[in-house]
Amino acid sequence: MTRTSSALLRTPVAGLLAVLLAASAVLLGAGGAQAAGYRYWSFWEADGTSWAYATQGPSLVRPDDGTVQGFRFAVSEDSADADRPRRAPDFAAVCADTPAKDGAKRVALVIDPGTAEDAPDGEKPPALRTACAQVAPDASSAEALASVAKPLRYDSSAMICAISGYPRTGCGEQVSGEGSEKPSEAPSASSAPAADGDSGSGGGPSAGLLVGIGAVLLLGVAAVFQARRRR
Repeated sequence: MTRTSSALLRTPVAGLLAVLLAASAVLLGAGGAQAAGYRYWSFWEADGTSWAYATQGPSLVRPDDGTVQGFRFAVSEDSADADRPRRAPDFAAVCADTPAKDGAKRVALVIDPGTAEDAPDGEKPPALRTACAQVAPDASSAEALASVAKPLRYDSSAMICAISGYPRTGCGEQVSGEGSEKPSEAPSASSAPAADGDSGSGGGPSAGLLVGIGAVLLLGVAAVFQARRRR
């Protein structure tokens, strides 16, 4: 290959690489722009001395006597980065003043309305509180909550919108990113937006997007080598 032909080759190759890099930047930017947070009540169950995100909604769960459950209001992208209740589960402490009774069960509840940063505009979150619900043996978690934290507000899909009247309005609304679409519910959970393709919490590009960018770059490299071979 002559020096002239090499120079001619470098010009289109450099242009192609510039186009590929620009396309990658656009794709990465698009992935970041799609990240969104949602303001909602999440549902938690005690896992020893810590909290585990509930795999079923409170209307489906039938807790045993001595169970501890939590509700936390916050802004999060999905269940992977949802904020836990800010008090550790402790049945003995919550239900210390509620003696056991025949024909009833006790469920300790931690109700955490979150921080001012998570509150809707014009609203102030009430203080975190605990309550010991004493309900029928077959009562659901939703019924236990209703016995100590009315008024509750739900949407048409049984997603919890408000506990003890907080917040006054809204239900799982999108508060960042583009659009204003209401989150869908996570599988078997009543109060969490489902992750959109990626359960990570950083709001960055998904694994699928990165694979696509890699494929574009590989195709570009293959085109470069093909051009070299033809010359």
